[in-house]
Amino acid sequence: HYVKMVHNGIEYGIMACIAETYDIMTRVLNLKAPEVGRIMGGWNQAELGSYLMEITEVCLGYVDKEAKKPLVDLILDEAGQKGTGKWTSQDAFDVGVPIPTIDCAVIDRVLSAFKEEREKASDVLPGPAGRPTVDRDALLEDLRAALYASVITSYAQGMTLLRWASKENGFQLNLAEIARIWKGGCIIRAKLLDPIKQAFADDPDLVNLMVAAPFAQILTDAQVGWRRAVTTAVQAGVPCLALGASLAYFDSYHSARLPANLIQAQRDYFGAHTYERIDKEGSFHTQWEGKS
Repeated sequence: HYVKMVHNGIEYGIMACIAETYDIMTRVLNLKAPEVGRIMGGWNQAELGSYLMEITEVCLGYVDKEAKKPLVDLILDEAGQKGTGKWTSQDAFDVGVPIPTIDCAVIDRVLSAFKEEREKASDVLPGPAGRPTVDRDALLEDLRAALYASVITSYAQGMTLLRWASKENGFQLNLAEIARIWKGGCIIRAKLLDPIKQAFADDPDLVNLMVAAPFAQILTDAQVGWRRAVTTAVQAGVPCLALGASLAYFDSYHSARLPANLIQAQRDYFGAHTYERIDKEGSFHTQWEGKS
């Protein structure tokens, strides 16, 4: 049951990244749903091949016979949820494992439910004036790279959560076997699961999928386009919580130093929580000078 819950969390993450990519394509490039579907169908024939990409092409290309419009354009933009994504995020906090792509996918759905408030806010909170000037083909390639990399981070976060939860609860999970099982009929079945299975078969103690040789190279190669795609969305005022969180996760994970040192100083200032130093052993507290 735990593995199924995390499967669904990964599913939330991937679906959010696909939806945000679609949103950028329609709002920045003015592409119609069927054209977006054809583009994603092409990606589905390559490295992004998966069940979710396959059904996305179908959903975007379906025309309502009565309205004679793409059905997806007529569907209310409020996403439902049964709770498994939320449970995954909640347990990840308890275990102490960061899964920001999945967290933001849950937030995406929660925000979508505030339809009336969003409509009112759109009248009083203007976005950026104008749209960024972009090259269509270049942005599409950047979006492909961003989606591919973000999907990998969603799998990486889910597998890392399974690894740590297994240690904490004595599940004795075989991550390579889980990846193999997910190939057989699960919603997140994808071409990526073969190299994921191999990565954990080669190193059962792999700490994070992103540092496995093939995935490290993919993410390194994708990051330029990934950054451009997220930057373009931000410049255009198109929300990309999951895509942006995926990139921030990548950047945080490979940062040898993070600004948590300042957070520790602040905590020690207002609560005497102490801190450790990089130049000597032990715990320290400072009587900080300044305004209280």
